[in-house]
Amino acid sequence: MRILLLGKDGQVGWQLQRSLAPHGEVVACGRAQCDLADPDRIRSIVRDVRPAIIVNAGAYTAVDQAESEPVLAHRINAVAPEVLAAEAARSGALLIHYSTDYVFDGGKEGPYVEGDPTGPLGVYGRTKLEGEEAVRAAGGKSVIFRTSWVFGARGNNFVKTILRLAREKDSLNVVDDQVGSPTPAAMIATVTGVGLAMLRHGAALEPGESRLYHLAAARPVSWCGFARTIVGLAGQAPGFDLRLRPEAIAAIPSVDYPTPARRPMNSRLDCRRLESDFGLQMPDWQPYLERMLQLLALKQNGY
Repeated sequence: MRILLLGKDGQVGWQLQRSLAPHGEVVACGRAQCDLADPDRIRSIVRDVRPAIIVNAGAYTAVDQAESEPVLAHRINAVAPEVLAAEAARSGALLIHYSTDYVFDGGKEGPYVEGDPTGPLGVYGRTKLEGEEAVRAAGGKSVIFRTSWVFGARGNNFVKTILRLAREKDSLNVVDDQVGSPTPAAMIATVTGVGLAMLRHGAALEPGESRLYHLAAARPVSWCGFARTIVGLAGQAPGFDLRLRPEAIAAIPSVDYPTPARRPMNSRLDCRRLESDFGLQMPDWQPYLERMLQLLALKQNGY
């Protein structure tokens, strides 16, 4: 069983290299091996590797920058999945693809289920939705996981930004009216591995079947609440020299922190379909955050 993993150097891709290993021979590619903005290179890699499973963990994720680079975001988030899905359909491979809560406009009162109407607010969300649609339209076997607020020890993310600011500042303003579930990259990778086993590497899917699942950690929180938890836990752990204290993080509305791209106010995802089909229960994100902080502290101390 040969598995082609794209985006190996990202937060999720890094974790997937481990969780996919028990399922077969993993051929892991980063941007240097396969630039997702280059459709011809994507086709060449897929045809050379001849995988039974393609896992696309690569994406253009710079939400604000996408507003000024819509063409590049479209190539990576929409065209690349379209090419991968076409190649998977041609060869009979299973495609696993990752999407985002940003396909929704955030106006719903409760958590979003997979069948809710979409309505992205910016280029990033729109191009990710186009990628979803292209995967489903290709006619091959596919599984799409929508996730939210990804964090991990690898790469850049909100946790690392808050830690950096906490070393520099005595006070901080963070928006408190956007709510979602911080989701560990390690958890996404683990669920992907479980999903592959439950689906028997795609054999349990009907020809041409495409499944969509929401995959997010339990216990939604606001960005401000998440930031206070990060600083509170890091302040109690050895290895972090923070000036900022949790109580010095002020809650502000989104209107007081304008950004080039609008964010959905409600990013809560209902994961009951995933839990039911795979026999899982989505865990709380905090133990993963605690482990991440431990790893970062060890790294800072040279271990």
